[in-house]
Amino acid sequence: MTVQPNEGPVQPVEAAGTVGAEELHRGLKERHIQMIAIGGAIGVGLFLGSASAIQKAGPSLLLSYAVAGVVIFLIMRALGELLLYRPVSGAFATYAEEFVGPWAGFVTAWTYWLMWVVIAMAEITAVGIYVQFWFPSVPQWLPALIALVVLFGVNLIAVGLFGEFEFWFAMIKVVTIIAMILLGLAIIIFGLRKGASFTNLWSHGGFFPKGLDGPFLALQIVMFAFLGVELLGVTAGEAQNPEKTIPSAINKVIYRILLFYIGALAVIMSLVAWDQLSVKTSPFVLVFAKVGIPAAAGIVNFVVLTAALSSCNSGIFSTGRMLYTLAGYRQAPAPLRKVSRQKVPALGMTVSFTVMLLGVVINYLIPAQAFIYITSVATVCGLFVWGMTVFAHLCYRRYVNSGRLPPSGYRLPGAPVTNWFVLAFLTLVLVLLGFSKDTRIALYAAPVWAAIMLVAYIASRSQHLPAAPPLAPEGTYLHASAVNPGTEPTI
Repeated sequence: MTVQPNEGPVQPVEAAGTVGAEELHRGLKERHIQMIAIGGAIGVGLFLGSASAIQKAGPSLLLSYAVAGVVIFLIMRALGELLLYRPVSGAFATYAEEFVGPWAGFVTAWTYWLMWVVIAMAEITAVGIYVQFWFPSVPQWLPALIALVVLFGVNLIAVGLFGEFEFWFAMIKVVTIIAMILLGLAIIIFGLRKGASFTNLWSHGGFFPKGLDGPFLALQIVMFAFLGVELLGVTAGEAQNPEKTIPSAINKVIYRILLFYIGALAVIMSLVAWDQLSVKTSPFVLVFAKVGIPAAAGIVNFVVLTAALSSCNSGIFSTGRMLYTLAGYRQAPAPLRKVSRQKVPALGMTVSFTVMLLGVVINYLIPAQAFIYITSVATVCGLFVWGMTVFAHLCYRRYVNSGRLPPSGYRLPGAPVTNWFVLAFLTLVLVLLGFSKDTRIALYAAPVWAAIMLVAYIASRSQHLPAAPPLAPEGTYLHASAVNPGTEPTI
């Protein structure tokens, strides 16, 4: 593919692409950014989706999370380099348009919006299921509706409240997972429960009880669990000190993956053998119940409930800002550009909230099938957004090396080889979706969405405003990587 970004007189990098940020309140502090990075990715995919993933792969699921975690870290480093080059709200679409083309920015923005809408539908489905743990007679759709309305109201008030809500939501999850790991390790090491042992990771059919294809078939659920980690690309426009907070949050992603995903699941499958876990119950709830701690199941159920609320909260926040940015570039109706007195894109969030209400309807009509169908669609959307971000970064580095753009002080290690590795991995996951009838529906839905995007883009492209500043002539920016493309700064 030949990429043709905008050409023209040199302008300061900050002069363009600010449509998505200049009216939004910069109310997110470093602790908010750090917790958003955690909370966005720790949700129903880990707490509930891991149950079916364990049944697909057994203990080898840990390998799936390890490999996918490396890929996610590389994606975040690529995104971080772009964010430090030019931090803007709605970063994915802006960079896709700047380095791939106008069509790419349009499709990426709307696809990311769709991804978070369907994630919110999955999360409110989980809320309904979790509430039924305490109140079995309550219909599943009612808690889903209440949660959606309350979180919508919170997001309308102010971005600062979003940051505080997400901070405490994430804090609850972090404390609980760490407590579970420490308690589990104590039980295993001191022999406090019969049968609890690290040998459970290989003594029940081996480390690959489902064969070598097990870790591959679990990748859809694994990648869905990671959706949300890229939320930094939306919050960048509202970070008070992006040069400090963004690299700090991204560099800690790999450690969080090791602790919260691999560490927690390793302890769970050591406490209780993988073949004794139920696909219908969160393994986090089931394990606490089996170790015999009074009220443990209820405590953990509360935590997984807050996890679902956290991810839904992130969805409302991000989709409203994505529509705000689209309207600023005339890729969505102009009224979506307006902000409230609290400096939040109220109408954009209202539109997203209205579409999310379809999740309540789905809960009412087909609650049993809704979760897997919705998560597979969300995964396909995420694969596209991640892939487009990595490809845009690849194009950005080409222009940096030719001296047409200034370099970022925060670099993706191993580029461009790591770019192509990530793109190949994402393509593999997409192909694997076709091997299961439950996830195959997402591959049927993808062409429909592509057709909608094609029609919408053709109909509106004459009104679109450019999101990117013009490129400078070759050699304008003299730096080490422009003179010698192989030169890499210290990471």
